[in-house]
Order: sequence, then C-alpha cells, then structure tokens
Amino acid sequence: MLLWVSLLILAPVGGQFATEIKSVISLQPPWTTLFQGETATLTCKTFQFNAAQKVKWYRWYLPGEIQTETTENTYEVRESGGYKCQAQDSHSSDRVDLIFSTAYLILQAPSDVFEDDSVVLRCQAKANIVLNNMTLYKNGRILETLNKTSDFHIHQASMKDNGEYHCRGAKDNHFVSSNKIKIVVQELFPSPVLRASSTQPTERDAVTLTCETQLSQQRPEGHLLFRFVKQSNNVGSDWKNSPEFQFSHIRKENSGSYWCEARRVNSLVQKRSQELQIQVREIVRIHHYPEFVFEGQELVLICSVNGARKPITVSWYKRQDRLQKDIELQTSSKTEFTIPVVQNSDAGEYYCIARNSHFSKQSNSVIISVKVPVSQPVLTLRPPGTWNLVTDKMSLQCEVQRGSLPIWYQFFHEGVLLEEVESTSERKTFHRLSPTEKHSGNYYCTANNGLGPQWSKVMIPVSKPVLTFSSPGTRTSVGIKMSLQCEVQRGSLPIWYQFFHEGVLLKKREAISWRTVSYSFSVTGENSGNYYCTADNGFGPQRSEAMSLSVTVPVSQPVLSLSPPGTQILVGNEVRLQCEVQRGSLPIWYQFFREDVLLTRTEATSWRTVSYSFSVTGENSGNYYCTADNGFGPRRSESINLSVIVPVSRPVLTLRAPRGQAVVGDVAELHCEARRGSPPILYQFYHEDVTLGSSLSTSGGGAFFNLILKAEHSGNYFCEANNGQGVQRSHMVPLSVRVPVSHPVLTLRTPRVQAVVGDVLEIHCESQRGSPPIQYQFYHEDVALGNSSSLSGGGTSFNLSLTTEHSGNYSCEADNGLGVQRSEAVSLNVRVPVSRPVLTLRTTRTQVVVGDVLELRCEAQRGSPPILYWFYHNNVTLETSTSHSGQGVSLNLLLTADHSGTYSCKADNGLSPQHSEAVTLSVMGRKSTFDSSRNPSAPDPQESTYHNVPGWIELQPVYSNVNPNRGEVVYSEVWSVKKENKVTAASEPELFKNTDSCVIYSQVKGASTTASKPQFLDPFTPHR
Repeated sequence: MLLWVSLLILAPVGGQFATEIKSVISLQPPWTTLFQGETATLTCKTFQFNAAQKVKWYRWYLPGEIQTETTENTYEVRESGGYKCQAQDSHSSDRVDLIFSTAYLILQAPSDVFEDDSVVLRCQAKANIVLNNMTLYKNGRILETLNKTSDFHIHQASMKDNGEYHCRGAKDNHFVSSNKIKIVVQELFPSPVLRASSTQPTERDAVTLTCETQLSQQRPEGHLLFRFVKQSNNVGSDWKNSPEFQFSHIRKENSGSYWCEARRVNSLVQKRSQELQIQVREIVRIHHYPEFVFEGQELVLICSVNGARKPITVSWYKRQDRLQKDIELQTSSKTEFTIPVVQNSDAGEYYCIARNSHFSKQSNSVIISVKVPVSQPVLTLRPPGTWNLVTDKMSLQCEVQRGSLPIWYQFFHEGVLLEEVESTSERKTFHRLSPTEKHSGNYYCTANNGLGPQWSKVMIPVSKPVLTFSSPGTRTSVGIKMSLQCEVQRGSLPIWYQFFHEGVLLKKREAISWRTVSYSFSVTGENSGNYYCTADNGFGPQRSEAMSLSVTVPVSQPVLSLSPPGTQILVGNEVRLQCEVQRGSLPIWYQFFREDVLLTRTEATSWRTVSYSFSVTGENSGNYYCTADNGFGPRRSESINLSVIVPVSRPVLTLRAPRGQAVVGDVAELHCEARRGSPPILYQFYHEDVTLGSSLSTSGGGAFFNLILKAEHSGNYFCEANNGQGVQRSHMVPLSVRVPVSHPVLTLRTPRVQAVVGDVLEIHCESQRGSPPIQYQFYHEDVALGNSSSLSGGGTSFNLSLTTEHSGNYSCEADNGLGVQRSEAVSLNVRVPVSRPVLTLRTTRTQVVVGDVLELRCEAQRGSPPILYWFYHNNVTLETSTSHSGQGVSLNLLLTADHSGTYSCKADNGLSPQHSEAVTLSVMGRKSTFDSSRNPSAPDPQESTYHNVPGWIELQPVYSNVNPNRGEVVYSEVWSVKKENKVTAASEPELFKNTDSCVIYSQVKGASTTASKPQFLDPFTPHR
C-alpha cells in the first residue's frame, strides 16, 4: 500500500483556480516510523498536464539541501529526517518526517487520515523481541488487546477516531511502551454552500441553485453526488452528479427555505449546507398613494404588470368575508383605480387581476386603512425623578392612547426641538439624554399622524410610598419566598418603583395601571438587613420608611470526598469518607449512605466536617453519598462512585437474530457479557478464530457487535473479555445461516426434439441458491401436478407420460421456508403421430365411366397438424397436399380409361408416415348409343384432367368395381370433353362448359329405389 503525502495546490488567480504543479512523495512501506536498519522506498511523482513530456531528473532533499539527483523516481533511505522530492518542471513536495527507531516497540500509522478511510494501526515489536499482552491505547485508555495480530483496523474513519494512540506490551515482568501518534481525521470535503443566481427573482425568471464544495485535493478519487431540498421535500431528482438545480420558470410557490446535501459516491460521508431563503416576486403587484390615507382624501390604487404583452385588461376587486363574493369595482385597460373622497367604509383589502391573450394573473393584496387622528400625548420621564447629577441617564417617553400608525413624535426643551421620531408599531416612543447643566428646564412632546400635532399635558407628583412584607414579622428562614410591596396613595401614572437592600438597588418596576407593585425573591443568608422603596413619576423620587429583616441560615449542600483520592481501589485497602458543608448553623447531623443504605450517623457540634472509615471488600463497589441537617431538613451531597477492581469472569456469548432461523441479509447481534469484573472491559468477537471486532464497555453491561449475515457466516463464534487483569474466553456458540431460495429454473426434457404422445417427459426444477431442504412444486397451467423435496439442496425432477392434454405452460415453485419463488413458464407442445389414413373415392354415380369426375379424399383421424398427404395411382404419385387444420384433403380427377387401377394415399406429420389401404377402381368405357337430347355436340374426353372442384353432390362412394348384375340398373348422365389443355386447380372445369361436349351413358349399381331415376351432377352445387 502506498501512502501519498501530497497532491496539487490550487491557487486563486483572477477569481478562478489555477493549478500549481507540485511533486508528490509516497512511502513503501506506508509507515513514517520504522526500525533502525530497515529501508524505506520513497517514490516521487508529479501530476503534469502534458503527459507526453518525460521527466528527466528527480532531486531529493534532506533537510532543505539537495541530497542527491536521480533519473529514476525512487530513492531508498535508512536515516531519520525530513525528506522532500522535486521532479523536473514542478515544485518540491511537502516534507515527510521519517523516524528509524531503536526502541523495542513502535506504533506505525499513516501520516494522513481522511473521513471514510480504512486505516491500519500496527503495533510492531523489534525482531527477536517477544512481547506479551500487547495492548493498544487511545487517549490513555485501553482500546483493544492484540492477542493474535499486531494490526488494529479502523474500517471507516470519522471524527470520533481522533486522539492520541500508543501501544504497550510486557517483557520480563515490566512494560514496554511505543511512541505516541496523534491521529486527526481530516474532512473529505467541507460542508457545502448553497448559492442562487438570484434570491429575489421575479416570477417566470430562470434561477439556478449551486451547491458549492469539492473533494480534498489529497483524496481526489471518486466524485460527489448532490441533491437539493426545500422544507424537507426533494425539489429535484434524488442524488445527481450535477451540483446545480435549475428552475426554468420559477413560480411564487417556489419561495421558501432551501438547502443542499453532498456525499461522495460509495461513501457514508454526507454533509448539508446552511439554509438559503428565496423570495419570488410576483409579476403582478398592487400599490397605492398616498401612503397614509385619511378621510376626505383621494386614494389612487396602481396595478403594476411586469414582463407581460399588451394589450392588458385590469380588473379591480375588494375582498369580502368568506361568505360573500368579492366585489368587482372596475374593469378597463387602465392600470389605476381612483377613489376621489375616501370614507371609513373604503377601508379593506384590495387586489387586481391582469389579463391578456396569454395569461391571467392575480396580484398581491393591499390593505387600505383609513387613519384616525392621534389623541393628546402624555410625556413621562424614565427612570422617573428630578436629576441633579450630570452622570445620570434618562429617557423621555411620549405616548398617545389612540391614533392610526405611523405616528411622528417631536420632543422639545424650552420650545426647542430635540428630536423627531416615527413609530410604526406602537403608540409611544423615547428620547434618550445624558443630562448636563444645560438640560435643566421644561420638556414637552407632540404627536402627529398627518392631521396636525397634539401637545402633551402636566403630571401630578406621587405621594410617599409605604413598604410592607408578605410574611408577618421581621424573621424568616433561608429558602422561604418573600414578597416586598410598595404602594402610593396618589400620583399620575405611569409610576417607576425601585426596591433597595442596605442602599443597594434590587429591582425597578413600572406601574401603568395600578399604584402598587411587588418584588419577590427566595431568602438566602445574605438577605438580612434593612429594606426600603422609592416611587417617581417624573417629579422626583419619594422614599418609604426602612424595614429590617433577620434570616436564619440552613446548611448548604454537603460535599463528600474520598481519601485516598480516586474512584478505583483494590480489595483490602482502607477508605475514608469525609462529609463537609460550607454553611449552616451548628449542631449538624451527618449520615453516610451506600446505595441508599445507611452506614453511620454522626453529630457535629463544633466543626462542619465529619469522617467515616472502613476496609474495602468486593461488595463495597457502588454509589456513596452523605446528608447534613440542622433542623431545616436534610441536604444530600452528590454521589461518588467507588469501583472495587475485580477480574472479569468467563463471558457469555449470546447470538440474537430477528427470527427463529438466521437468514442471509438479517442483522445478527452478538452480545458478550462477563457477569463479574470491574469496568472498563474490552470485549473481542471471533468467528472461527478470525477477529470480527472489539468494543469497550465502560459500564460493565456487556458489549454488542452487529453482523449483516452472509452464507459464509455459518460456523462457531466466541468472545473474549479483558479488563487488564487477565483474558477470559466464552464457550463456542454455533450459528447456521440459511439462504432463501433463488428464482428456480424449469427444464423440460424429452427423448426427442419434439414431444410426442407416449413419450416420458422429465420436468426438472432447480434453484441455484437456497439452504436445504427445498420443497419443489410442479404446475401445468397453474394446476398442481406433484411435489418433491430435495434434502441436499440440488434440484428435483417429475416424470410424466405424455398425452395430448399435456400441451401448455409448465412452471414450478421452490420453497425452503424462507419465501416461495416461482420459475418462468415454459411452453410444451405435445405432438400426435398420424393414424393410418382412410382413402375415400366419391363419384356422382355408383359405376364410374370415362368422363366422370372422381374425388379422392384422404384423411387421418388423429395426428398433429400440419399433415402432408400423398395420392398414388398404381403406386405412382398423383399429387401432394398439406392440411394445416388437421382435417383431410381431396383430389379431383376427370376420368379416362387409363384411370382404372389401384389407389392409395399416405399421411405424414414428421413423426412417422402412414399408408392407407389400397382401393381398386374400374372405369367403364363410353356407350355407343346415347341420348341426343342431352347434348349431342359434346366430344369425348381424350386426356385426364385434375381439379380442386369447389362443390359436388356427394353420392354413395364406390370402393371397387361395380357388378352390373346385382340390383337394378340406372343410367346417369356424364359429360365428355375434347382433349384440351389441362385446367388449373383454381379454374372452372371444362366439364361444365357447353362447348364441343357430348353425352355418354354408363351402367352403375343403384344404391336404393330412390336412385332409379337418373341423377345429374350440378356444377353449381356448393362443396360440402
């Protein structure tokens, strides 16, 4: 680890920051204290902006003089001193003080520590020196006992880690201490300062808030995130990289108190600025003149509109109470509204609304008060009296009982104006004087609020005051509340009263509505003596008769002390408790207590101090106090805690988790407590002999260590307790951390690429993470199929013999008691092999003859589409056709004599082809005698024609040659077509056209008696 001592210096130049290139020195190893004979490697670096420029030389200084010059940036040293380095074209680095010590024990630490740093303090013993009971101290107190390591880790440094550190170890029955190192944790960045481009913008202005701070130049890595807050509400997004937040068009409701916060990325260091007040000024405002309005005057209200397009229409309103609608006074293009003669009824709250084609905006409200003339003022002196000494201070007060504010007051001395004062908040004001001889004479004042001045009157002097005590008699006790009352029988108000004790002023009071005032206090020993009061209303003070008061003093709070001094003592030593009071009348009764249990009682008749001694045992730890009483009730001393040092007992380690089973992500609390032992006690926590952390308990109540659980935290835990009297280790406590199941993965496994009915499907469900046992549940279309438990934590499978109903979506769930997780759905399509197809031959008659249209239909009753069909004649392929719906397909054939023979078909959907049974067809030749009435011009067909005929009359199918000797013979009409080009599947068959056609007859077997009449093929009959 390298310790970088310095970075760059930023110097302000013309309001900007210019970078001064400064060398940086680093140490390896990173310590500034090493043992004599060891070597430290210094590395000199410079952060230049022109990275392509090569540094040709490095200079090394000790101390202040050039030690050497090298071409490499490293330099090995073995001597103590203050080192600097300088790279070419840069300034020298900061000084680094290295100490090569000859001591047995040294404390090693980095020279600079910043907030959030991970810091290592190393207590290092000299080679071949064995030290026992190695202990690290902070500010003179035990921080940690280093039993199996020499390092102490501060994981995230903060200001609480500031202090002075040193190590101590034992060698040959004596202690060896290291050097002391003072650690001062520096700020990563200063608290931010929030600035605004304007703190009093006008509505719709653009305003930018800037959060100003920066990372320390010695910790420039990473960057800062910022956020802006208004009255506990985020006004921007959450944390962002930009230190700016912008209001593109600020609004009135954006007024308020703002602050900003800054924190470094991946750090817990977060700081907040002071609040900044932003007040948004309105676009539309209302004001008036004159400023002070009196009855009978003219009042002009003005509606000011800033930054709005003209023309503008202004409406004037006077606000009413909540139950009534505001009164519209006027609407026009004028921005002024005039009340020629003001009356009392015109007082109230006014506002305007400005409108144009783009906006409508209401102004602020202005309250018009119709002013009332001032009453006659009253002039009084403060403090009251007739002054004779030039060192006295006084104030003249001029006050009126009524009159609208503001009021202008004038003070006069012998007709000469002294001062003019405006009062805007109350109906009185003051004029202060430091009197001299020239200030003697008559004073008066005037008051005016715009309707002419009013003059003050003459005052009546006070009579002689009377002083009385609230308690009868002239004797009292300390702690009693006493009240003094001073009263005059006559005199103009206000009157100023003063209370005195032995000529010393106690209190001043002003009476503005009564001629009596009081002064209360709690009696102390110093309150004995003579009391009197004075009264003055500007004509000089009047003094009462003096009254005497005698006070009896109770005891003061006693003070308990220990001898010998200190609060820690070993068992068997003798301790003396001493109880003393500073004040109090004798005799005094003293009592000594331990934990509220009386130890002894003593009476003191000549001294205010008593003692109590005893020999210390282990049960004498606790709080001690004493009481003192001389008849006014006991007074109790502050408690003193006496700690009897007792070695720690074996600690007990307790593991606490938020639920019955410890789960990854839970916070486990490790509590270690020794039932006996004098604090402070240092507790150390271990997991499988690896140190987790330590905590110092100053009260003896045990210590806690919190751990955010991971899977690797399973294992054995123990703790150690040490108060300097020996280390005690707890028993082992096991902890098993359970892991919730992860999102399971469902896998479908079949013996072939496509799942086929009859195959055995293996459904495998597995979670990559999760503590066993894990219960797996399998689903098909959200219907449970079954479940299985995995005791070892792996996946599990479920087998299924497939049928056609098993197509669909499959999913699974995993649960180990810590929450159910469900897999993504996996789709399965179960395919059915085709069954043996059935070939059907369909004609319009029972015995086919040349020229008939034969429909061949091939259909497999089962099988997943698409299905490809082949048609064969004497094992020669006639045609293929695909069925995408799973139904059969047809082929139409215009018969010739060559079409006699065997027909078959084949069906295949990719799983296994199936052949139909063969069907024999015999095509009869045409008859020589035919009916000319049918269509004698139709020619004989010479060539077979294939059709996809859209519609036929479906008759009884013929599967073999027809025996004409069986049953009744009927005649059926067929059409014969001349040899032409073959008709495409999409065209109308030539069979049904009336050109060049003839009629032939053929014998077929009748299907029933209804077939005795000839049946004709209708070319327009739709296909069924």
